[in-house]
Amino acid sequence: MEQKRILLTVSYDGTAYVGWQFQENGPSIQEEIEKALQKTLGCFTRVTGASRTDAGVHALGQRAHFDARSSIPPEKYPFVLNRYLPADIRVTAATQVPHDFHARFQAAGKLYTYRIHNAPHASTIFRSCTAHVPVELDAEAMQRCGAALLGTHDFAAFAAAGGQAKTTVRTIDLFSVEKQGQEVALRVHGNGFLYNMVRIIAGTLIDVGHGKLDEGCIARAIESKDRLDLGVTAPACGLELTRVEYDFEKEAKGT
Repeated sequence: MEQKRILLTVSYDGTAYVGWQFQENGPSIQEEIEKALQKTLGCFTRVTGASRTDAGVHALGQRAHFDARSSIPPEKYPFVLNRYLPADIRVTAATQVPHDFHARFQAAGKLYTYRIHNAPHASTIFRSCTAHVPVELDAEAMQRCGAALLGTHDFAAFAAAGGQAKTTVRTIDLFSVEKQGQEVALRVHGNGFLYNMVRIIAGTLIDVGHGKLDEGCIARAIESKDRLDLGVTAPACGLELTRVEYDFEKEAKGT
């Protein structure tokens, strides 16, 4: 039987997990999917994710690939795997891709969303998927400050210790801050992100939003490459990997 490479789209609430990648100190998203695949295929199958999301980080559109010799049609994998996955992880789509495809190295773009519950009291319903900020935020000031992210820059100041990136140059082509009621949502789209980069952006803009940092701090940090010009790293619970994109999907849509 021919071996096929399958690309999955995965959604998860990361609250109960140590992150995407397998670790010895607790359950991971990767481990749960590999366990579901073993029950489905009858053998251990390695899964490779597009993004190594940290502990407590969520996803609507994580992507991951695996190889299998199976008669299961690619589009049926979500239905089969979801039978074995816990309720906080769901495979939402699957498709066959070329044998040389790589979910991580061929990702052409990623969209992250950071959600803030901006109210005097923390939310009971949304506590696991938003960061609570009790002080009213100035979303317009946050938007003006974050606009400096747009373009191709050396984002060395935005990388947390422990990252393994070969270069800190990245391109950001979309940034927005939207406030609706008690939710403030930050969205950042680019060709790649450094370790904790989006959480550092979010923490900095939260400080800008209630006047602890001035609106020029992000532009200054890009120039200085100094982490001390930025704010604290925002909590993991507010971060969501919204979408991972590939060139072959853009070509199929004619974009």
